[in-house]
Amino acid sequence: MTEQQAYYAVAAMIAAQPRTTHTSPEAALEAAGASQSPQPAPAPRYGTSLGLAFALAVTASPGREREMRESTAESRLNLLTRQSANGLHRHLPAAVGYLREVGVPIDWAQLVADLIAWSLHSGRISRRWLQDYYRQRGQTLREQADRADQDETEHPSPST
Repeated sequence: MTEQQAYYAVAAMIAAQPRTTHTSPEAALEAAGASQSPQPAPAPRYGTSLGLAFALAVTASPGREREMRESTAESRLNLLTRQSANGLHRHLPAAVGYLREVGVPIDWAQLVADLIAWSLHSGRISRRWLQDYYRQRGQTLREQADRADQDETEHPSPST
């Protein structure tokens, strides 16, 4: 994907959003009620990757009218990471649209950078997306298990 195509693709995805969703990622997470959810570990070198956005869609969306199941997130992310530049250009708008439907913010600047570099570094970008997804999912599952253990310790069930 050329640099110009990347900018046009992201501009089209931004323009396709409802007007009320044009907010900062922090404001969108807070408005979506995800501020009580586990916060992603800050990435020191990169912005928020698409993989992290998929993980947040699974973590932050249960109980909402519209939610993303873990299997859906994994399959969509894996499909994207196996695409050529042209395939990514075809599949990305639908995936991003679905993320936006469930209220997950997208780091547009990082997405543009990833799309521009895709032709030369798709393997590295794919690996980062997948690592960010599984790292966040693992962290979330550990935190949920810790909370469940804490609740069980504080409120033991009556013995039979």
